[in-house]
Amino acid sequence: MQKSKGFSLIEMLIVVAIILVIAAIAIPSLLRARIAANEASAAASLRTISSAASLYSATYSNGFPPSLISMDGIDTGGASCDHAQLIDSELATGQKSGYIFRYSPVPDLEVQDRALSAKAAANGCTVAGTGSFAIHADPVTRGTTGMRGYFVDQTGVVRVEENGPASAASPAVGDGSERF
Repeated sequence: MQKSKGFSLIEMLIVVAIILVIAAIAIPSLLRARIAANEASAAASLRTISSAASLYSATYSNGFPPSLISMDGIDTGGASCDHAQLIDSELATGQKSGYIFRYSPVPDLEVQDRALSAKAAANGCTVAGTGSFAIHADPVTRGTTGMRGYFVDQTGVVRVEENGPASAASPAVGDGSERF
């Protein structure tokens, strides 16, 4: 009797079963790693926006920016109050790395009264700035693109909430109260 060359059906099934077991072990780890990367990106993006807003305020004498778009990185022939080129264009759209960023200007009549001063107008400001701001970063799909919600305001302190939207009352990132 001559032996055939190749694999039997049983051998092929065993190989497929082993591959499936390895995949079942690896895929959850990959998903957790992606979530962790998205969360780290969201916290870093909030720090970037907060720093950019402070720089905008100091540069244009217009209070804090009225929107994310006013800080965008679109090259319009030079930085201006309406397109300050302080953050990248993707972040200015309000969505990056699996997170949605909601910028909420908080009106301040005193700032708005002086916002379009001669200096602000000379810097290209066509929209009055604000006295303060709040930014929320929440996952596009909680549990898939991220778990934590983040928050920052004009104080520059990034705050985190484990399983929901963060607020000014949430613990600060790095104070030891959040789990990694």
